[in-house]
Amino acid sequence: MLPSNLHSPAANLFLLPSTSCSPWIWISRNQNRRNRRRTTMSVATEVVLSQAGNRLYLGMDFGTSGARFALIDKEGAVCAEGKREYPLFKNDETIDWARSWKTTLFSLLEDVPNHYRHLVASISIDGTSATTIIVDSNTGQPLSKPLLYNETCPDALPLVKSIAPVNHTVCSASSTLCKLVSWWNSADSNKEYATLLHQADWLLWFLHGKLGVSDYNNALKVGYDPEIESYPPWLLAQPYSMLLPHVKAPGTSIGYLKEDIRSQYDFPNDCIACTGTTDSIAAFLAARATLPGQAVTSLGSTLAIKLLSTNRIDDARFGVYSHRLDNMWLVGGASNTGGAVLRQIFTDKQLEELSKQINPMQSSPLDYYPLTSIGERFPEADPQMAPRLHPRPENDVEYLHGILESIARIEGKAYRSLKDLGATQVEEVFTAGGGSKNEKWTKIRERVLGLPVSRASQTEAAYGAALLALRGAQLFMQ
Repeated sequence: MLPSNLHSPAANLFLLPSTSCSPWIWISRNQNRRNRRRTTMSVATEVVLSQAGNRLYLGMDFGTSGARFALIDKEGAVCAEGKREYPLFKNDETIDWARSWKTTLFSLLEDVPNHYRHLVASISIDGTSATTIIVDSNTGQPLSKPLLYNETCPDALPLVKSIAPVNHTVCSASSTLCKLVSWWNSADSNKEYATLLHQADWLLWFLHGKLGVSDYNNALKVGYDPEIESYPPWLLAQPYSMLLPHVKAPGTSIGYLKEDIRSQYDFPNDCIACTGTTDSIAAFLAARATLPGQAVTSLGSTLAIKLLSTNRIDDARFGVYSHRLDNMWLVGGASNTGGAVLRQIFTDKQLEELSKQINPMQSSPLDYYPLTSIGERFPEADPQMAPRLHPRPENDVEYLHGILESIARIEGKAYRSLKDLGATQVEEVFTAGGGSKNEKWTKIRERVLGLPVSRASQTEAAYGAALLALRGAQLFMQ
C-alpha cells in the first residue's frame, strides 16, 4: 500500500502546463566580467507575473559542476531562473566542497528577484546522489570532508556485503552506506554526536534549521527501503545506525524557514522548506514522463538514466537500483561517462563547431569508453575500469563523433541491462541536461538506441525541485 502523499495532488504535478507566464518580459542579469572570473557566474532570467497575487515555488539543483534555481507558479510556468558555478575554495590543496556549496546556496537566494521573494511559498533542493556529509549533530558543521557521488570506499565494501542482502543497492563501493562505514571505522571524532546527511539535506538545513532530516530518494543508497518505509532490521542492528537521518517522502514540509533566512532574503513568514531528492530524480520529474516504458536520460557531467517501470529492480552487480514514484518505480543508474569527459578535451565553442560537421546517420568505427578517471558505476559496477579514449584520429570531428557515439552505446547497454533484469522495456527516451541541446548527438543516440529520442520540454533538474516545492506547499495546506 503506497502512502497517500504519493497520490493526488502529487501525480497531478506531472501534468502541469510547461508554458511561460503570459504576458512576459525577458530580463537578463549578468555579473560583470571581472567578478565572474573571480568567483562565480550568475545568469538569471525572469518574466513578469500577470497576477501579482500568485504564490511561487523555488527549486534549486546542486549538480556536479554548478547549481541552478527555478521559480515557478502554481501552473508550472517558469517565472525566473538562474545559475551559478561553484567557487573553488581550497583547503590544504583540496577543494573545500562544503564551503563552495554553502556559498553557492546563499548566492542563488540572492539571485532570486527581489520583487518575487515575498511570494515564495516553499523551497526544495536536489543534490547529487550518494554525496555524503557527516556532521556534528549539535552544530551541523562537517566532521570531515564530504565524500562525493563518485568517490569509492572499497575498504568498507566487504563489511557492507557481509550484512546486506546479496546484490543490494548498498553493495557498491560508491554507496552512501560504504562511505558511512568507512568513516565510522576510521574517524577519531566523537561518534556519539554525529549525523549523516546528504548534500541536499545539509543545504536545506541552512534554511529550516532542523538537523537529521532526509528524503527516501537520497536515503536509498544508505539502505532505506521505500517500499516498507523504514530502514531494514539488518541496518538498524549496526552501531552506526544512530547516525542515520529521519526520512520523509520527497516534497514533504520540514518546517518554516528560519527567521534569519526569512528576514535576510525577504521571504514571507509562511514560507516552508520541503524535503528534496537527487538530481537525476529531479530531472525526471521536470521531463514529465508519466507512462511505463518512458525514460529520461540526463546528459550532464555524468550520464544518468531513469526508466518508469511497473517492476522494482535492484542489483548492485550492474549498479541498478529503483526509486519509488507514485505506484511505479524509477529504475536506473548513473554512469561516470558523460559531459565531463568532453569538457576535458574540447571547449564549448569547439563542441558546437565540431558537432555541426558530424553526420549523425553515419556510424563511427571508433570504440571508446569515455571516463574522466578510473572507475565505473553503471551499466556495470567496476571500480577498476580504466578510461579508453584512444586511438585519437587526427580529425577532431571524427574524434568527437567517436566519443558521442561511444557514450550512446553505453546508454544503449544500460537500457538493455534493465530489460534483461526484468524492468519494463523502454519505448521512448526524453533527454535532460546540457547534452540535450546537441541535436547531432540526439540523432546519433536515436540511431544507436533504435528508439524515439527527444529533448524534454523542461530540461533542468531545478524545475523538478520546484515541482517538489509546489507539492510540499499543496500537501502542507491540506
